[in-house]
Amino acid sequence: MTKNIMIVGVGGQGSLLASKLLGHLLLTQGYDVKVSEVHGMSQRGGSVVTYVRFGEKVYSPIIDKGEADFIVSFEKLEAARWVEYLKEGGRIVVNTQQIDPMPVITGNAQYPENLIEKMEALGIQVDAMDCLSLAEQAGSAKAVNIVLMGRLSRYFDIPEETWKQAIRDCVPEKFVELNLKAFELGRA
Repeated sequence: MTKNIMIVGVGGQGSLLASKLLGHLLLTQGYDVKVSEVHGMSQRGGSVVTYVRFGEKVYSPIIDKGEADFIVSFEKLEAARWVEYLKEGGRIVVNTQQIDPMPVITGNAQYPENLIEKMEALGIQVDAMDCLSLAEQAGSAKAVNIVLMGRLSRYFDIPEETWKQAIRDCVPEKFVELNLKAFELGRA
């Protein structure tokens, strides 16, 4: 049975490292894994979506609407934007940070209020936390991606040490300790 994870965020937030880490971790667990990156205007702060699919045999890298077991979101509006991809009983793991998209920055739109509450009102399981302050606590605002991976790890039957080894394998040596700390803060 194939499982589907969507990682959604804004360009420059580290979603590609998160998907690489997840893909590596799942391969070490003996799964067939397909990772597919869909870039929008990522270099301009636009949406970036990555699909991670794993199971005994995965044929397509793409996740369709209503198929995602998890949506991992770096930002509230991105979570809301992709919510229709979540399957019944799926879960959203979301950073409560607000990153204004261009129409909000230019004053042509308002950032929607109470997004987490609105998603929960739809009956969606939302695990929301302030990943930015945890990342800063770990030593870098750039570690939001690893804080989110720590949070996501709680929903998998994969030992914590295995996740940490994947971090050691995928992150440059000089950033390993910081990322391990970020992971632990997210998992806790």
